Amino acid sequence: MRATGLLLAWALLRPAGSQQCHNAGPGGVLRFTDTHAEIRVPALHRVPSSLDPLYGLVRRCLDLIQQNPLPTELLRAALNNPSSVQTSQVVQYELGYVICAAVALLFTVAVPMAGMCFCYCRSRRRCGGRLRAHRRSLGCRRHCLLGCLSLTSLIILASVICAFVTSQRVKVQMEPGLGAVPSTLRTLRQHIAKVPQGVQMVVDQFEVPRQQITSDLGGLSRSVGLSIHTQLKAMTYAALAELQDRAGDLQTSLHHLQILEQTARALAAARDELDPVLRERRRRVVALLDDPRCTSCASVLGRAQSLELGADYGKVPSVEKVLKALAGLPRSDFAEMIRQGNGTFNSIPELAVERMAQVIQDLRDEMARTTEKVQSIADSFPLHDYTRPVSEALMKAEDRSQPYLREVQRFEQYRWIAGTVLCSIILLILACNVAGMALGAYGLSKREDPSDYECRGEAGAKFLLVGVGLAFLFSWLLVLLVFATFLVGGNIQTLVCRNWVNQEIYKFIDTPGNLPPSMNITRQLNLRRDSNLSTTYRECKSGAGLWEVLQLDRAYDLDEHLKTPKYTADFQKRLADFTARLGDVRLLRSEGRQDLETFARSGVDEVDYGRFQEEMRKPVVQTSLPGLARSLEGLQKMQRNSTVAGRLAAEARALWQMQNSTVQSQEALVEKLGESVQFLSRLAPHLQERVRTTLATIASVEARLPVQAQQILRQEIGCFTRRELRYFTQYLNWVGQTLREDVASCQPLATALDNGRVILCDRIADPWNAFWFSLGCCTFFLIPNIIFAIRLTKHFRPIRNRLISTGSEETCPFHIPRVTALKL
Repeated sequence: MRATGLLLAWALLRPAGSQQCHNAGPGGVLRFTDTHAEIRVPALHRVPSSLDPLYGLVRRCLDLIQQNPLPTELLRAALNNPSSVQTSQVVQYELGYVICAAVALLFTVAVPMAGMCFCYCRSRRRCGGRLRAHRRSLGCRRHCLLGCLSLTSLIILASVICAFVTSQRVKVQMEPGLGAVPSTLRTLRQHIAKVPQGVQMVVDQFEVPRQQITSDLGGLSRSVGLSIHTQLKAMTYAALAELQDRAGDLQTSLHHLQILEQTARALAAARDELDPVLRERRRRVVALLDDPRCTSCASVLGRAQSLELGADYGKVPSVEKVLKALAGLPRSDFAEMIRQGNGTFNSIPELAVERMAQVIQDLRDEMARTTEKVQSIADSFPLHDYTRPVSEALMKAEDRSQPYLREVQRFEQYRWIAGTVLCSIILLILACNVAGMALGAYGLSKREDPSDYECRGEAGAKFLLVGVGLAFLFSWLLVLLVFATFLVGGNIQTLVCRNWVNQEIYKFIDTPGNLPPSMNITRQLNLRRDSNLSTTYRECKSGAGLWEVLQLDRAYDLDEHLKTPKYTADFQKRLADFTARLGDVRLLRSEGRQDLETFARSGVDEVDYGRFQEEMRKPVVQTSLPGLARSLEGLQKMQRNSTVAGRLAAEARALWQMQNSTVQSQEALVEKLGESVQFLSRLAPHLQERVRTTLATIASVEARLPVQAQQILRQEIGCFTRRELRYFTQYLNWVGQTLREDVASCQPLATALDNGRVILCDRIADPWNAFWFSLGCCTFFLIPNIIFAIRLTKHFRPIRNRLISTGSEETCPFHIPRVTALKL
């Protein structure tokens, strides 16, 4: 009983709707299909390389050669009026390259001239001949020349290896780099052309949240009913349990009152019957014990004299008035009433399904109308009529670039062939150097007389002279190739790449008047009139949409079209306006209430149950009949007079018979009476309060059930609305993100520009410039290589005049000793 009361108090005091909304969980995150992956422009990045230090060195050298900024005035004149360009302006800007051209021209003329002079001297036997005398310092000179020639050969070898590697890298990068130009332009064109199709595919993805919301609508009504049942069942079941307790109290109290009335009457009647019999039995026993012939009977005489009746149930209060008040109760079937109330409450989930069927159908119809509203995103998207200029410009650029790209590819093939041939010649020169030094050194080690002819030394000298001849013969071709590639690659780096990185090219294009009207990029690409290439590039790189950078007839605000209330207002309104009474449960009908009120007013609590308990504490007979009978049986054994002994035995039997027949039956009635008195005495003090509390609780629960059911209904609908709105919000956010970053993004334009810089500057220009730099190092070090090789050939040939007056045994190996006198 106490546990039921505590449960009911907790259920009544707990606020309705205190449960939180169910978490969406993994199912609350929608998964959309990638609709535009096949027409993206992949971003290219500079790949770290082991040649990066060489690339950096070349860029620093070019920065020293060309220190002038972007020649805006010169470029403006060249683009708008080429005939107005003055040679002095070009020379002034290209001063560093002019100086390098002068050096290259000097090298081209001087080295072949020196070669012809060398050939003339060789024909006169004056250059590359023999040493005329053998000196002490010749060994040191020879070793020094060998070291210097070896060092220059190593430097040339390292340079030619770098030239080979960078030349091959240019060849490898040139073909995909040139191919990336039309493919990127084609991809951009496809990207722009498929914008309407992509927008429609994005809009079609509304099927994902629509199906999810429709699925959730199918379980909404039962979920609401189950939530109401779950949150209110503790309060309802506790009230029904308390009502069942009061109905049980009524039934049990009526039963015990009837027992109390019947038993009290039976005990009073039995007492009246027992009283004369007990007095007669006392008289006879006292007379027998008082007989002088009765031996030792005086000790029992006092107990016999006190043999009289005990409890008098005629004095207890009557409950007939209470029974009259309770006559005919209960008039109602409490068990059926509780079963019906329980069944009505348990049918709330089915009732919710029935009451919400219409609103669920209306919400499904509303979702169909919302699909039409979402379709308006694709219908009103403005890019279809404004991207035509961009597509035409891209197609024109793609068509015009094809011939130039083919020419570039052809000239690159020539460059690679020329570079490979000249690098091979340099390797041949190095091979002559190595062979000459090896044979010459070996010949010197085998020669005993410096003036002797040694074929291996002579062969070494000839190998060196062959290398010198090749250097003289091909040096001018090397210089021409170096200068041609230097002029192209250096200007690409200093004029294009350097200014591309620091955005100076964009500033030049954005400045009005720098470009001729036919090259007006803003007009050709239909960009916003208040925008320029730099602004458009930055906006596209940061993820702007095409509609945000193009010139439209009217502004298009995508965020305005993707506001959630625009598509969910009617959906929310239908849910907010829905009401249904789902908690009308009748726990106690009026006749049942009257029965409980009659029970409380019946006077059950006014009966003096203490009088009953007072009488019940008294025995039926004051003296214990079994004890007195056993005493008489003991006296019988002590008697000498058989007559007295027989009379004592007869009286003992009579007392046992009275105990077993009359007194025990009355004691059983007293015990039965005690159970009823005990129950009623416990119930009576709290009867009024319990009945009043039960009736108030039932009334409160019946009043609170509809209110709290409505609160839970609003809470569940609110949770459902917020969950479904999250689906709308997820979809609309995904639409905005997909349109801006993928389907209708202008980021591919910025990516294409960045890719162009990476391909031209990082993947082609860097190895191109490293190639001419490496080849230039080879050409430059050919000069000391020629000098050291010519000087070294003399040391590998026999000396012409070996005698010089030096007084040294080293210079006079055949010294004849002086003859001295022999003393005997």
